[in-house]
Amino acid sequence: MPGFGPAVAPGPATAVAPAAVPAPAAAPAPAVRSEPFGDTPVAGVEERPARCLPGAPVLLCGVAAVVTLCWALWRIGALDRALPTAALPPPGHGGLTGAVLWAALVLPSVVVLLVSGGLVRGRAGSVWVLSRSGAYRGTVRRTGLLWLDPVAARQRMDVRLRHWRSRPMPAVDSEGVPLQVVVLLVWRVRDSARARFSVDDHEAYLRELVESAVCRVFSQAPADDFRGVGGPTLRDAERVGEQLTRLLAAQARPAGLQVFAARPLRLEYAPQVAEVMHRTRVAALDARFRTMVLDDVLAAVEETVARLVRNGPGEPAPHERRALAKDLTVAFWNARGGAAPYPAGGKSRADRAPGDRGSADRG
Repeated sequence: MPGFGPAVAPGPATAVAPAAVPAPAAAPAPAVRSEPFGDTPVAGVEERPARCLPGAPVLLCGVAAVVTLCWALWRIGALDRALPTAALPPPGHGGLTGAVLWAALVLPSVVVLLVSGGLVRGRAGSVWVLSRSGAYRGTVRRTGLLWLDPVAARQRMDVRLRHWRSRPMPAVDSEGVPLQVVVLLVWRVRDSARARFSVDDHEAYLRELVESAVCRVFSQAPADDFRGVGGPTLRDAERVGEQLTRLLAAQARPAGLQVFAARPLRLEYAPQVAEVMHRTRVAALDARFRTMVLDDVLAAVEETVARLVRNGPGEPAPHERRALAKDLTVAFWNARGGAAPYPAGGKSRADRAPGDRGSADRG
Protein backbone atom coordinates (compact mmCIF):
# COMPACT_ATOMS: atom_id res chain seq x y z
CA MET A 1 0.00 0.00 0.00
CA PRO A 2 1.32 3.49 -0.80
CA GLY A 3 2.79 5.32 2.07
CA PHE A 4 3.59 2.14 3.99
CA GLY A 5 6.52 0.78 1.85
CA PRO A 6 6.59 -2.37 -0.27
CA ALA A 7 4.78 -5.34 1.04
CA VAL A 8 6.99 -8.27 1.91
CA ALA A 9 5.55 -11.69 1.28
CA PRO A 10 6.33 -14.12 4.04
CA GLY A 11 8.75 -16.75 2.82
CA PRO A 12 9.79 -20.00 4.31
CA ALA A 13 12.67 -18.33 6.15
CA THR A 14 10.50 -15.63 7.64
CA ALA A 15 10.12 -16.22 11.37
CA VAL A 16 6.70 -15.58 12.80
CA ALA A 17 6.90 -13.82 16.17
CA PRO A 18 5.07 -15.69 18.88
CA ALA A 19 1.95 -14.08 20.25
CA ALA A 20 2.57 -11.92 23.28
CA VAL A 21 1.56 -13.62 26.49
CA PRO A 22 -0.44 -11.19 28.65
CA ALA A 23 1.24 -10.44 31.94
CA PRO A 24 -0.54 -11.78 34.97
CA ALA A 25 -2.77 -9.26 36.64
CA ALA A 26 -1.22 -7.62 39.63
CA ALA A 27 -2.54 -8.77 42.94
CA PRO A 28 -4.94 -6.22 44.42
CA ALA A 29 -3.40 -4.10 47.10
CA PRO A 30 -4.56 -5.03 50.55
CA ALA A 31 -7.24 -2.76 51.83
CA VAL A 32 -5.98 -0.33 54.38
CA ARG A 33 -7.85 -0.84 57.61
CA SER A 34 -9.04 2.45 58.88
CA GLU A 35 -8.49 3.05 62.53
CA PRO A 36 -11.67 3.00 64.57
CA PHE A 37 -13.00 6.30 65.76
CA GLY A 38 -11.21 7.33 68.89
CA ASP A 39 -7.87 5.54 68.35
CA THR A 40 -6.10 8.38 66.54
CA PRO A 41 -4.20 10.53 69.06
CA VAL A 42 -4.25 14.28 68.85
CA ALA A 43 -1.10 15.42 67.07
CA GLY A 44 1.48 17.02 69.35
CA VAL A 45 -0.55 16.62 72.55
CA GLU A 46 0.33 13.73 74.83
CA GLU A 47 0.91 13.63 78.55
CA ARG A 48 4.54 13.70 79.67
CA PRO A 49 6.12 14.31 83.07
CA ALA A 50 7.18 17.84 83.95
CA ARG A 51 10.28 18.79 85.90
CA CYS A 52 9.79 19.45 89.59
CA LEU A 53 11.90 19.53 92.75
CA PRO A 54 11.17 18.34 96.28
CA GLY A 55 9.67 21.19 98.23
CA ALA A 56 11.53 20.75 101.54
CA PRO A 57 15.07 21.67 100.30
CA VAL A 58 13.66 24.58 98.30
CA LEU A 59 11.78 25.79 101.38
CA LEU A 60 15.02 25.69 103.39
CA CYS A 61 16.69 27.78 100.69
CA GLY A 62 13.86 30.26 100.96
CA VAL A 63 14.26 30.49 104.74
CA ALA A 64 18.00 31.05 104.32
CA ALA A 65 17.30 33.78 101.77
CA VAL A 66 14.91 35.50 104.19
CA VAL A 67 17.54 35.40 106.95
CA THR A 68 20.15 36.82 104.58
CA LEU A 69 17.80 39.58 103.50
CA CYS A 70 17.06 40.52 107.11
CA TRP A 71 20.78 40.60 107.86
CA ALA A 72 21.42 42.91 104.90
CA LEU A 73 18.60 45.21 105.97
CA TRP A 74 20.04 45.35 109.48
CA ARG A 75 23.51 46.16 108.14
CA ILE A 76 22.24 49.17 106.25
CA GLY A 77 20.11 50.34 109.19
CA ALA A 78 16.72 49.76 107.56
CA LEU A 79 15.48 47.58 110.43
CA ASP A 80 16.16 50.34 112.97
CA ARG A 81 13.93 52.74 111.06
CA ALA A 82 11.25 50.10 110.45
CA LEU A 83 11.34 48.77 114.05
CA PRO A 84 12.35 51.70 116.26
CA THR A 85 11.26 49.97 119.48
CA ALA A 86 13.12 46.73 118.81
CA ALA A 87 16.26 46.13 120.86
CA LEU A 88 18.68 45.62 117.99
CA PRO A 89 22.46 46.00 118.15
CA PRO A 90 23.82 49.05 116.33
CA PRO A 91 24.36 48.40 112.63
CA GLY A 92 27.77 48.61 111.09
CA HIS A 93 29.17 47.97 107.67
CA GLY A 94 32.15 46.07 109.02
CA GLY A 95 34.23 46.76 105.93
CA LEU A 96 31.50 45.60 103.48
CA THR A 97 31.30 47.52 100.23
CA GLY A 98 28.09 48.87 98.76
CA ALA A 99 28.11 46.28 95.96
CA VAL A 100 28.18 43.45 98.47
CA LEU A 101 25.30 44.94 100.41
CA TRP A 102 23.27 45.46 97.25
CA ALA A 103 23.93 41.84 96.24
CA ALA A 104 22.86 40.73 99.72
CA LEU A 105 19.61 42.61 99.20
CA VAL A 106 18.78 41.72 95.58
CA LEU A 107 19.77 38.06 95.38
CA PRO A 108 17.84 36.89 98.48
CA SER A 109 14.80 38.88 97.29
CA VAL A 110 14.89 37.07 93.95
CA VAL A 111 15.29 33.71 95.69
CA VAL A 112 12.33 34.43 97.98
CA LEU A 113 10.16 35.36 95.00
CA LEU A 114 11.12 32.20 93.08
CA VAL A 115 10.57 29.96 96.10
CA SER A 116 7.21 31.46 97.02
CA GLY A 117 6.03 31.42 93.40
CA GLY A 118 6.84 27.74 92.80
CA LEU A 119 5.89 25.96 96.03
CA VAL A 120 2.74 23.84 95.68
CA ARG A 121 1.26 20.81 97.38
CA GLY A 122 0.52 17.73 95.32
CA ARG A 123 -2.56 15.77 96.36
CA ALA A 124 -3.43 12.16 95.75
CA GLY A 125 -5.98 11.87 92.96
CA SER A 126 -5.05 15.15 91.27
CA VAL A 127 -2.28 16.39 88.99
CA TRP A 128 -0.77 19.72 88.02
CA VAL A 129 -0.88 20.57 84.29
CA LEU A 130 1.81 23.12 83.36
CA SER A 131 1.71 25.43 80.36
CA ARG A 132 3.69 28.46 79.25
CA SER A 133 2.61 30.91 76.56
CA GLY A 134 -0.22 28.55 75.62
CA ALA A 135 2.11 25.56 75.07
CA TYR A 136 1.97 22.36 77.08
CA ARG A 137 4.99 21.92 79.39
CA GLY A 138 4.19 18.69 81.22
CA THR A 139 2.17 17.11 84.01
CA VAL A 140 3.19 16.58 87.64
CA ARG A 141 1.64 13.52 89.31
CA ARG A 142 3.78 13.52 92.46
CA THR A 143 2.32 14.21 95.90
CA GLY A 144 3.58 16.21 98.86
CA LEU A 145 5.39 19.55 98.95
CA LEU A 146 6.80 20.32 95.50
CA TRP A 147 8.51 23.17 93.70
CA LEU A 148 7.37 23.79 90.13
CA ASP A 149 8.36 26.26 87.47
CA PRO A 150 7.15 29.60 88.90
CA VAL A 151 6.81 31.13 85.43
CA ALA A 152 4.56 28.38 84.03
CA ALA A 153 0.79 28.54 84.40
CA ARG A 154 -0.58 25.76 86.60
CA GLN A 155 -3.98 24.06 86.58
CA ARG A 156 -5.04 21.35 89.00
CA MET A 157 -6.96 18.49 87.40
CA ASP A 158 -8.86 15.70 89.12
CA VAL A 159 -7.85 12.24 87.83
CA ARG A 160 -9.80 10.13 90.32
CA LEU A 161 -12.51 7.64 89.37
CA ARG A 162 -15.76 9.59 89.16
CA HIS A 163 -19.46 8.80 88.87
CA TRP A 164 -21.81 11.04 86.95
CA ARG A 165 -25.59 10.66 87.01
CA SER A 166 -27.24 12.38 84.09
CA ARG A 167 -30.45 14.32 84.09
CA PRO A 168 -33.44 12.81 82.23
CA MET A 169 -32.33 12.96 78.59
CA PRO A 170 -34.73 12.82 75.63
CA ALA A 171 -34.46 9.88 73.24
CA VAL A 172 -36.56 7.99 70.70
CA ASP A 173 -36.81 4.22 70.30
CA SER A 174 -36.87 2.35 66.99
CA GLU A 175 -40.65 2.82 66.68
CA GLY A 176 -40.47 6.58 67.14
CA VAL A 177 -41.84 6.64 70.69
CA PRO A 178 -40.31 9.48 72.75
CA LEU A 179 -38.46 8.39 75.89
CA GLN A 180 -36.65 9.85 78.88
CA VAL A 181 -33.42 8.14 79.96
CA VAL A 182 -31.18 8.54 83.01
CA VAL A 183 -27.63 7.17 82.65
CA LEU A 184 -24.92 6.49 85.25
CA LEU A 185 -21.38 7.00 83.92
CA VAL A 186 -18.13 5.80 85.54
CA TRP A 187 -15.09 7.58 84.10
CA ARG A 188 -11.77 9.26 84.82
CA VAL A 189 -9.15 11.45 83.15
CA ARG A 190 -6.48 9.20 81.65
CA ASP A 191 -4.38 11.72 79.70
CA SER A 192 -4.36 15.15 81.34
CA ALA A 193 -2.72 16.85 78.35
CA ARG A 194 -5.45 15.81 75.93
CA ALA A 195 -8.18 16.57 78.45
CA ARG A 196 -6.77 20.07 78.93
CA PHE A 197 -5.81 21.06 75.38
CA SER A 198 -7.89 18.87 73.02
CA VAL A 199 -11.26 20.30 74.09
CA ASP A 200 -12.41 23.47 75.80
CA ASP A 201 -14.10 21.68 78.70
CA HIS A 202 -13.67 17.92 78.97
CA GLU A 203 -16.63 17.51 81.35
CA ALA A 204 -19.03 19.37 79.05
CA TYR A 205 -17.60 17.42 76.11
CA LEU A 206 -18.30 14.13 77.91
CA ARG A 207 -21.88 15.17 78.69
CA GLU A 208 -22.49 15.90 75.02
CA LEU A 209 -21.01 12.53 74.08
CA VAL A 210 -23.39 10.79 76.49
CA GLU A 211 -26.42 12.53 74.99
CA SER A 212 -25.30 11.62 71.48
CA ALA A 213 -24.63 7.98 72.41
CA VAL A 214 -28.01 7.66 74.15
CA CYS A 215 -29.83 8.91 71.05
CA ARG A 216 -27.87 6.50 68.85
CA VAL A 217 -28.17 3.35 70.99
CA PHE A 218 -31.78 3.76 72.09
CA SER A 219 -32.98 4.26 68.51
CA GLN A 220 -31.94 0.70 67.57
CA ALA A 221 -34.62 -1.23 69.51
CA PRO A 222 -38.15 -0.73 70.84
CA ALA A 223 -38.72 0.10 74.47
CA ASP A 224 -41.22 -2.76 74.94
CA ASP A 225 -42.26 -5.81 72.95
CA PHE A 226 -46.04 -5.48 72.95
CA ARG A 227 -46.48 -7.84 70.00
CA GLY A 228 -44.56 -10.70 71.59
CA VAL A 229 -42.06 -10.98 68.72
CA GLY A 230 -39.25 -11.85 71.10
CA GLY A 231 -36.60 -9.47 69.76
CA PRO A 232 -34.26 -7.33 71.85
CA THR A 233 -35.77 -4.41 73.74
CA LEU A 234 -34.41 -1.46 75.66
CA ARG A 235 -35.46 -3.12 78.92
CA ASP A 236 -32.35 -5.30 78.67
CA ALA A 237 -30.14 -2.97 80.71
CA GLU A 238 -27.07 -5.23 80.43
CA ARG A 239 -27.06 -5.27 76.64
CA VAL A 240 -27.85 -1.57 76.32
CA GLY A 241 -25.16 -0.74 78.90
CA GLU A 242 -22.51 -2.69 76.99
CA GLN A 243 -23.35 -0.84 73.77
CA LEU A 244 -23.22 2.52 75.53
CA THR A 245 -19.90 1.66 77.19
CA ARG A 246 -18.21 0.59 73.95
CA LEU A 247 -19.44 3.62 72.04
CA LEU A 248 -18.53 6.15 74.73
CA ALA A 249 -15.12 4.59 75.40
CA ALA A 250 -14.18 4.90 71.71
CA GLN A 251 -15.45 8.46 71.38
CA ALA A 252 -13.95 9.77 74.64
CA ARG A 253 -10.45 8.34 74.08
CA PRO A 254 -9.18 11.20 71.84
CA ALA A 255 -9.95 13.68 74.64
CA GLY A 256 -7.88 11.72 77.17
CA LEU A 257 -10.94 10.33 78.98
CA GLN A 258 -11.46 6.70 79.98
CA VAL A 259 -15.00 5.37 80.31
CA PHE A 260 -15.35 2.24 82.44
CA ALA A 261 -19.11 1.74 82.44
CA ALA A 262 -22.30 3.42 81.25
CA ARG A 263 -25.55 1.96 82.55
CA PRO A 264 -29.15 3.11 82.05
CA LEU A 265 -30.68 3.70 85.47
CA ARG A 266 -34.19 4.67 84.45
CA LEU A 267 -36.14 4.31 81.24
CA GLU A 268 -39.50 6.02 81.03
CA TYR A 269 -41.84 7.20 78.34
CA ALA A 270 -42.06 10.93 77.72
CA PRO A 271 -44.86 12.69 79.62
CA GLN A 272 -46.93 13.29 76.48
CA VAL A 273 -47.23 9.54 75.76
CA ALA A 274 -46.67 8.03 79.21
CA GLU A 275 -50.35 7.45 80.02
CA VAL A 276 -51.17 5.91 76.65
CA MET A 277 -48.12 3.64 76.66
CA HIS A 278 -48.82 2.59 80.23
CA ARG A 279 -52.33 1.45 79.28
CA THR A 280 -50.96 -0.34 76.24
CA ARG A 281 -48.33 -2.09 78.31
CA VAL A 282 -50.83 -3.16 80.97
CA ALA A 283 -53.20 -4.48 78.31
CA ALA A 284 -50.37 -6.44 76.67
CA LEU A 285 -49.32 -7.95 80.00
CA ASP A 286 -52.94 -8.84 80.78
CA ALA A 287 -53.39 -10.52 77.39
CA ARG A 288 -50.12 -12.41 77.82
CA PHE A 289 -51.15 -13.62 81.27
CA ARG A 290 -54.59 -14.59 79.97
CA THR A 291 -52.97 -16.66 77.22
CA MET A 292 -50.76 -18.40 79.76
CA VAL A 293 -53.79 -19.27 81.92
CA LEU A 294 -55.66 -20.60 78.90
CA ASP A 295 -52.70 -22.80 77.95
CA ASP A 296 -52.64 -24.22 81.48
CA VAL A 297 -56.40 -24.90 81.36
CA LEU A 298 -56.17 -26.67 78.00
CA ALA A 299 -53.24 -28.78 79.19
CA ALA A 300 -55.16 -29.76 82.33
CA VAL A 301 -58.28 -30.64 80.28
CA GLU A 302 -56.26 -32.78 77.88
CA GLU A 303 -54.60 -34.65 80.72
CA THR A 304 -57.92 -35.18 82.54
CA VAL A 305 -59.70 -36.47 79.45
CA ALA A 306 -56.83 -38.83 78.66
CA ARG A 307 -56.89 -40.19 82.21
CA LEU A 308 -60.68 -40.70 82.16
CA VAL A 309 -60.46 -42.50 78.85
CA ARG A 310 -57.59 -44.65 80.07
CA ASN A 311 -59.37 -45.64 83.30
CA GLY A 312 -62.90 -45.83 81.85
CA PRO A 313 -64.79 -48.95 80.79
CA GLY A 314 -64.40 -48.21 77.10
CA GLU A 315 -63.54 -45.72 74.39
CA PRO A 316 -66.13 -42.88 74.36
CA ALA A 317 -67.66 -41.61 71.17
CA PRO A 318 -66.06 -38.53 69.56
CA HIS A 319 -69.03 -36.31 70.36
CA GLU A 320 -69.00 -37.49 73.98
CA ARG A 321 -65.28 -36.75 74.22
CA ARG A 322 -65.78 -33.26 72.78
CA ALA A 323 -68.61 -32.56 75.20
CA LEU A 324 -66.50 -33.76 78.12
CA ALA A 325 -63.58 -31.56 77.06
CA LYS A 326 -65.92 -28.57 76.69
CA ASP A 327 -67.44 -29.05 80.14
CA LEU A 328 -64.01 -29.47 81.76
CA THR A 329 -62.68 -26.37 80.00
CA VAL A 330 -65.57 -24.24 81.25
CA ALA A 331 -65.20 -25.63 84.77
CA PHE A 332 -61.44 -25.08 84.96
CA TRP A 333 -61.71 -21.59 83.44
CA ASN A 334 -64.40 -20.53 85.92
CA ALA A 335 -62.36 -22.00 88.77
CA ARG A 336 -59.53 -19.60 87.86
CA GLY A 337 -61.78 -16.53 87.97
CA GLY A 338 -62.66 -16.35 84.30
CA ALA A 339 -59.83 -13.97 83.36
CA ALA A 340 -56.34 -12.94 84.35
CA PRO A 341 -55.97 -10.06 86.81
CA TYR A 342 -54.13 -6.87 85.99
CA PRO A 343 -50.56 -6.84 87.31
CA ALA A 344 -49.50 -4.82 90.34
CA GLY A 345 -52.75 -5.13 92.25
CA GLY A 346 -55.20 -4.63 89.37
CA LYS A 347 -58.77 -5.93 89.38
CA SER A 348 -59.97 -9.09 87.71
CA ARG A 349 -62.27 -9.06 84.72
CA ALA A 350 -65.28 -9.98 86.83
CA ASP A 351 -64.63 -7.05 89.20
CA ARG A 352 -63.96 -4.40 86.55
CA ALA A 353 -66.59 -2.01 85.31
CA PRO A 354 -68.19 -2.71 81.91
CA GLY A 355 -66.35 0.24 80.33
CA ASP A 356 -62.99 -0.96 81.65
CA ARG A 357 -63.72 -4.49 80.50
CA GLY A 358 -64.52 -3.34 77.00
CA SER A 359 -61.38 -1.23 76.71
CA ALA A 360 -59.22 -4.07 78.02
CA ASP A 361 -60.74 -6.50 75.54
CA ARG A 362 -60.07 -4.12 72.70
CA GLY A 363 -56.44 -3.74 73.85
